[in-house]
Amino acid sequence: MMSVEEYAQDTNSTVSNVLEICKKFNIKATTKDDMLSEDDIIVLDNEISVNDESLEQDDTYIDDDELESDLRIDTSALDTNETKMKKKQVIVKKEDNNKYLKAKKDAYKHKEKLKSNASNIDSSVVLYTDQMTVSDLAHALNVQASVVLKKLFDLGVMANINQSLDFTTAEMVTIDFGKELKNKETQDISNFENYEIIDKEEDLTERPPVVTIMGHVDHGKTSLLDVIRESNIVLKEAGGITQAIGAYQVKAKEKLITFIDTPGHEAFTAMRARGASVTDIVIIIVSAVDGIKPQTIEAIDHAKAANVPIIVAINKMDLPSANPDRVLQELVEYGLTPEEWGGDTLVNKISCKTKEGIDELLDNIILIADMCNFRANPNRYATGTVLEARLDKHIGAVATLIVQNGTLRLGDPIVVGNSSGKVRTLKNDLGIDIVKALPSTPVEVTGFSDLPTAGDKFMAFETEKEAKKVANERELRSKHENTNRTGMTLEDLFGEVKEGNTKRINVILKTDVKGSEEAIKASLLKLDVDGIKIDVIRSGVGTIVESDIVLAQASRAIIIGFNVRPTSNIIENAKERNVDIRLYNVIYKILEDLEAALKGMLDPEFEEKILASATVRQLFKFSKVGTIAGVIVNEGAIKLGSTARVIRDGIIVYEGKIGSIQRGKDKVNEVKKGIECGITIENFNDIKEEDVIETYTMEEIKK
Repeated sequence: MMSVEEYAQDTNSTVSNVLEICKKFNIKATTKDDMLSEDDIIVLDNEISVNDESLEQDDTYIDDDELESDLRIDTSALDTNETKMKKKQVIVKKEDNNKYLKAKKDAYKHKEKLKSNASNIDSSVVLYTDQMTVSDLAHALNVQASVVLKKLFDLGVMANINQSLDFTTAEMVTIDFGKELKNKETQDISNFENYEIIDKEEDLTERPPVVTIMGHVDHGKTSLLDVIRESNIVLKEAGGITQAIGAYQVKAKEKLITFIDTPGHEAFTAMRARGASVTDIVIIIVSAVDGIKPQTIEAIDHAKAANVPIIVAINKMDLPSANPDRVLQELVEYGLTPEEWGGDTLVNKISCKTKEGIDELLDNIILIADMCNFRANPNRYATGTVLEARLDKHIGAVATLIVQNGTLRLGDPIVVGNSSGKVRTLKNDLGIDIVKALPSTPVEVTGFSDLPTAGDKFMAFETEKEAKKVANERELRSKHENTNRTGMTLEDLFGEVKEGNTKRINVILKTDVKGSEEAIKASLLKLDVDGIKIDVIRSGVGTIVESDIVLAQASRAIIIGFNVRPTSNIIENAKERNVDIRLYNVIYKILEDLEAALKGMLDPEFEEKILASATVRQLFKFSKVGTIAGVIVNEGAIKLGSTARVIRDGIIVYEGKIGSIQRGKDKVNEVKKGIECGITIENFNDIKEEDVIETYTMEEIKK
């Protein structure tokens, strides 16, 4: 698909001439900006004769006048070598442009048939829906409900006609009838985030691995990306190449590797939270001088939670103070045992400054790619993920996509999020126009009706009609669903355990002190109910923060806080993402709750309701009374005798009751928001300025 003006330029014709031919053949195009379909282009091609030989001849000779016109430079001011270089640049540019135009025209004329992503459900497949009853299953199997009830009885399941069946039970019955049960969600193409595409073995070919580099700030992530790109991209004969998008490909041992330049581990996991698992391999970069830092630990947690191979690159080996052995020891502490120490983590010692070890690092990426055998089917319509998007005032929405399966072509109808469009321009990582992109290829695309969001999945279709239908269905469904609710609660956990859908429970643990962290983590790892294990994907000292919520959502983890108190904003964020935060001050209660969840014997759930909070501004000490905290009430109303906690830097330092409230010389029972007063906490005098006093109550959640 191209505009009338683009077609006129392509065929060395004029817009008016093209429009006249359009009128002659009843093609609906009246202005230079009107779009021509593939069929329209074929009709026009048969009418207009293009002299390709003259184009080729034009490529071979460029005089100085033409050079000055193209480059707007004064060649007299350049030395001979620089002038020759500029001439070569123009020749290369023209050759590229003409190759692209010819490839684009060939793509329209001889567009190969790609395989549709829509599966053909045959009579041997039964689709399972949530809350599927015995009656529903009987109807799907085309048998009487009594027949299904008898099958269930034989399986030891007592049920009635209106009883819901879990997937496992329904599957056993379906298999008994010689049919296959599939989840309807995975067979609905409009829900292509979860859509199941099954390729035949003979249709799969090798694809480049997709690699993300993460690590602590200033440890060399950007430097490593730069040195890999500069040393491995094959430059043209003349001129350098500037990276055009936040992803690119390099070649090592005649094999391509795709690198994604993400802002950091939080963006990496935020995309995972949206269902966008685009990375095959993660490189954790660590400074040989500074060792493992807080952001390194977070990056390791996020990479391990993504369950992808990890390579560690120890950078700055050129510095005299480099101490790689210290880094190796620290890696072991965080569950990454180097190969040279008998583990399975590949470690490369590198220097981005001297380029030491870079080739070996690329070799290790190729080694892992060969072992994992990353493959895709290039002969179907493309599916993939949005890496980033921006709004250009001249050309509209522009998105960087990575193709994960299939081939994306110029002119393909495409659905991203809830909107449809058509691929109008397609550029590779060097900013060069191309006509198609194979699996694992990052591209910059225009032609969207709305601005996509990073992490959105996309799918290409055979026709615009099909794409618009899918986009409409997605928009209707999104009005009734919260697509961000992908977290996990203890109730969800019990449901998955009951249905046999999980054998591992992810937990994020935050505690007040290191001793508590180690004790609770050790107890959780020992917990085992019917073969279901607890996996602590992150633990640490300090209050619960936003990055914990993001990781929990992406990994479907439960957050456990021991003697810590998250802010109200964090609690609201967790609720929006359907992430369950459980706060405790007794260790055995944590274990009891998790064990009960695994066994399906949860006690009634209580939720904290914050009544008021106040900040300590000044302290007054009296020998008879103790310490009185001069506070200002920030929220709610503090009442005498309320259950209260004292919070210092997000850590709960004491829990008790409000002992007294004083306004001036008067004792009062209640103080509301915005008012200053004096407060004492029963049996607690170690209050400090800037402490937060919070009162609360526990309310049972109705289910």
